[in-house]
Amino acid sequence: MTVAEPTADPADPLAPDALPIGTPLAWPVVDRDGTLLLERGAVLVGEPERDFLFAHFAPYRGDLELSEAPAPGESGPAAAYAPPGVREMSLAPGALMGLRTQTAGNGAPMHPCRLIGFAPNEMLFVTLPYVDGRMMPLNPGENVDVVAIASQTVYRFVCSAVAIHQTPFDYLVLSKPGAVRRRRERQSIRVRARLPVRFKLGAAAGPAGGVALAREVSARGLSVVAPWALGQVGERLHVAFELRTGGVETAIETSAIIRNVQHEAGSDAPATLGLELDELTPASQMAMKAYVFDRQDDLQQWAHTLR
Repeated sequence: MTVAEPTADPADPLAPDALPIGTPLAWPVVDRDGTLLLERGAVLVGEPERDFLFAHFAPYRGDLELSEAPAPGESGPAAAYAPPGVREMSLAPGALMGLRTQTAGNGAPMHPCRLIGFAPNEMLFVTLPYVDGRMMPLNPGENVDVVAIASQTVYRFVCSAVAIHQTPFDYLVLSKPGAVRRRRERQSIRVRARLPVRFKLGAAAGPAGGVALAREVSARGLSVVAPWALGQVGERLHVAFELRTGGVETAIETSAIIRNVQHEAGSDAPATLGLELDELTPASQMAMKAYVFDRQDDLQQWAHTLR
């Protein structure tokens, strides 16, 4: 019996019978907005997992070009306030920062660097950001977007690259920050989300074999709904997902510890898991915090522990 190939029209979503059970996928599967759900070669282990996929997402073939989905609406401007100066930001030497040239555009990633200190005229001295072992392309006079993480606050501002020095060590001089925006940070904040999270049982890296749905995100963890309980409290998963903040998409791949599991009726029924992410890179930590901070205006309740 010949199985019909799924339609090649990118406007049509996949039907459940287009995704085989127990057989590696010949192409990746994406959500309607292009977010990766399953990698090429992933294997659906049973019908409950496939049913979960179609209940929470709109699967499409990922090797076909989809029409660009409209970007979700951005939150309204923050309430006006007096922009803080460098001293009021309470940025300590060694504070984590992210830097991106404005010429690179909003789609470019932020590159991590560290604050060395600041001058009396509020110029900043920071370590040089590196990309793949090479100094990030940057010219004196070029404008840069900066994210700086203080102990209780995240600041976003714009600077100009004043000078690049390589003696006595590599460092960058930035102008006094302008267009400063401030976001409150509280470690316990969780925000609502709808993110596909690819998972693999165990902590080893490699192609993810299933997909869950993250409904809440904190700076260090996720609350996800999975097609079944993926493990016991204390066990590890390997997870991969993408975060989009301010036009920047960051791919995060790391191990996660299961901190709690809430079962629904039946052992094969969907379950809600609280995951604590570990082994995050500085760039991933920044992306997680930026995602939470950008969505605090939509927060309806405060939580103090991961469920």
